[in-house]
Formats: sequence, structure tokens, C-alpha cells
Amino acid sequence: MPAAPAPIDLRYDYSGALRDEKRLKQADVDGLAGKLAAAHKQVVDDAAEFAKTGPRPAGAEPWDPGYVNFPAVLLDEYQKHRDASPLGKILRAAHRIREAVDKVVVLGIGGSYMGARAIFEAMCDPYFNEQSRGERGSRPRLYFEGNNVDNDASQALLRHFGRRGQATSIEDRWAMVVISKSGGTLETAVAFRLFLRALRKSCGADASQLSHYIVPVTGKDSKLHKLATSLGCTERHDVPDGVGGRFSVLTAVGLLPAAILGLDIVKLLQGARKFTDYFLARPALAENIVLQYVGVGSLLEQKGYTTRVLSIWGKRLEAFGLWYDQLLAESLGKEGKGSTPLTTVNTRDLHSRQQQHQQGRRDKLFTNVHVDQPTDDILSVGHSDLDDDGLNKYARKTLPEILTAAMQATNQALHDDNHPTTDLALTRLDESTLGQLFQMMMLATSVEGHLIGVNPYGQPGVEGYKVNMNKILSK
Repeated sequence: MPAAPAPIDLRYDYSGALRDEKRLKQADVDGLAGKLAAAHKQVVDDAAEFAKTGPRPAGAEPWDPGYVNFPAVLLDEYQKHRDASPLGKILRAAHRIREAVDKVVVLGIGGSYMGARAIFEAMCDPYFNEQSRGERGSRPRLYFEGNNVDNDASQALLRHFGRRGQATSIEDRWAMVVISKSGGTLETAVAFRLFLRALRKSCGADASQLSHYIVPVTGKDSKLHKLATSLGCTERHDVPDGVGGRFSVLTAVGLLPAAILGLDIVKLLQGARKFTDYFLARPALAENIVLQYVGVGSLLEQKGYTTRVLSIWGKRLEAFGLWYDQLLAESLGKEGKGSTPLTTVNTRDLHSRQQQHQQGRRDKLFTNVHVDQPTDDILSVGHSDLDDDGLNKYARKTLPEILTAAMQATNQALHDDNHPTTDLALTRLDESTLGQLFQMMMLATSVEGHLIGVNPYGQPGVEGYKVNMNKILSK
């Protein structure tokens, strides 16, 4: 008899969505159990089929379930082949870059950068780039570009990288991680050309070293692959077939930048694998938080709650929320269906959005995302001889206690006005739990796609602007 999957480090509570039984009651959720079980089976069957047959041929309907088992595939290959495995190559490349440069720019857009940025902001000191090299543990500063065509932002970063001209020390040297599956996305391709020009100047007379500071992450036979080969880059990391861009955070797309930062990407993958095992082993609604999350959201959408607010309590998961916005929007916003995602960060956004959320249109489901314990030492208000601010009565209160009180107070205010809320809690914020959180949201998105009858893969609506832009620029 196989061992039971290890317990996960996430909790989901939807009792706050059941307070008004005219809107939603437990019997409604239970009544969806059969359809959710069928959607669960479809995700499981797709993953099993992909493991046997691989991706479908070019031109077929988009089908990208490869992400489901990809963490396990990477870990198993690493266990067998170590340095020769894809994960071993990522770790080796990251170590080389970390030892060679003090700054790295990640060029990519959409799924080619949002996951990496979410990992960076969740796992690194909020002022990481402002620390000295020693304070950073000799890990390079990390920047993101190629995600827009903003002239001033691009110029500012180019000036920052090139202000000392030719690099003469490690503090001056920088590298690029260029991420694009096709190599044809205009924003990233333009940025690569601009930053390549600056990197040539940085290398100066030592142009033969140029290729050492460029690491492409791309698909086979892509434009980027061909360009990197022309530049002499012998090192390339794959965006695997059968894993769509917004589902690619746990491939080299997100893992290479994370490894450059010295983060434990093995634990990140182990967390994702743990959650996958949990999900696959639990087809029943009562035992599976993915099915509960999808069921509550889908039922409320049918009742007019078409905006899903991901309320992040604390700043470090803001970029994760933005990653999830893309995942939900591009996967389910099709055929006139799909909720509109919106990430807020509290308590910051209580002072900007909450008035509208509280007393505006009743079309929102609020999901509070919070971490049980902070990563850093806990601050308390403290006593002051100057009590003009009246805070001495809270002297023994800690910042986590104040944040929790704000979340509870906000939930109560929303409930008083008959707004539905749910809670998604992380026991802690580390690589393993973050890997679980990424995998939960990707699995939930696939399940919901099957539940509501839309293909969660592909993004046909995005292609329209690309075609039109290329036509306009070609005139």
C-alpha cells in the first residue's frame, strides 16, 4: 500500500463565503462535488497522458499539462544524473554567474519574468539590491526589463549598468538572462538588442567574453536560440514543450534566476512535488483545498461575483499576486467567461481601494492570503516618554498582531455588508511553501478551466495585439 502524501503547509477556509445562505450555502458547494471530481480526473488524466506521449504536434489545440509533473521529473533526473541533469545544469550556470558578476538583468515579459520576480520578492530581503555585496552574501543584484517598451525606464537601467564604461572589476560586471520561448516577442527582443549593445561596451576589448555573460532560456530552434548561437553562447536552458509560459515558473524560467540569487531551488521543487502528490491523491471535494477553492469561486461567479480580489496581507507576496493575475486572466478569460483578477496589498490598499470594495458594486470575492509567522525578528510598538500619538496603550503589541487585527477587522466589516471572504494561509514563507503555493494555483486554474468548459491553455486573445502592432510598425 503506497504511503500517504506528506501534509501540506497551506490551509484554505471558505466559511466566510457561507455567512449569507441566500448567496451561498454549504449544500451548493457539496452539490458541485461530482463535477469537481470529473474536472480533477481530467487534470490527472491529462498529466498521465502527457507523461506517456509528450506534447501534441504543432498546430494542435493548445495543451500544456506538462507543468503538473515537471517538478518531479526535474528532481528525479537530478537524483539520477546530478550535474548532467537539467537541474544540475541550472545550478552550475547559476554558480558561474554568481561568481562572475555583481548585477544580473532578467529580460522577459509575462510568464517569462513574473514568476521569477515573485520568487525574488518573496524570498529575498525587500532592500536586497541596496545592500553591499558582502551583505548580499556575494549574490548579484537582480533587475527586470524587457517587460515593456518604456524608453525612460530602459535608459535608466542602461545608464546604471554602463555608467563606469568597460568593466574592470566584479563590481562593474553584469550579465543577462534572456527568457523567451519563441524568441519572437517584440518587447523582449528589442530589450535584448539594446542591452547586448551595452554589454559589448562593458566587455570592451575582451569581446570574446561576451557570450559568458548571456544565458538564454528559450525553446528549441527559436529565434533567440539561433541568435545566441551566432553570439557564441554554448549554454542554453530549455523552456520545455508542453509547459505554457504562465505555467513555467518551476522550469528554468523561474529556477535559474532563483538559483542565481542563491535560493534553494531543490526545496522549491520539493514543495511543488509535495503539493502535486497531495492533489493527485485526493479526488474528493472534502479532502482537497484545490477543489474547494475552485468550487467556491466558480459558484460565486455564477451569482455575479465576477471580480476575485486576492488580498495579500504583507508586501512580500505582492509580485506573487501579480503572477496569479496573469495566470487566471489568460487561462480562463475566454468565450465570455472567467472572473477578473485583482491583487491588493494590505493594510496599504485599505487606504485606497477599501471604500469602493466595501460600499461599491457587490461583485467581488475576497481571498485573504497571509503567513502565520513573519520571517524576520518581530517588532513591537514599544513605550515612549512622548505619548502625544497615544500609542503607549499598544506598547506591547507587535506588528504581526496589528496586521492580524486589521485583517480580522476588515473581514468583519466586509461580512457586515454581506461580502464573501475566504482565507488562504501559509504556515511560513520559505522555498518549500512557496513551491506549494505556485503549484496550488496552477492546478486550480486547470481544474476550473475543465469545470467551466474552457481550454485553460493558450492565449488567443493576446495574439491580436501582436499581429496588429507588427503591421503598424511595418508601414
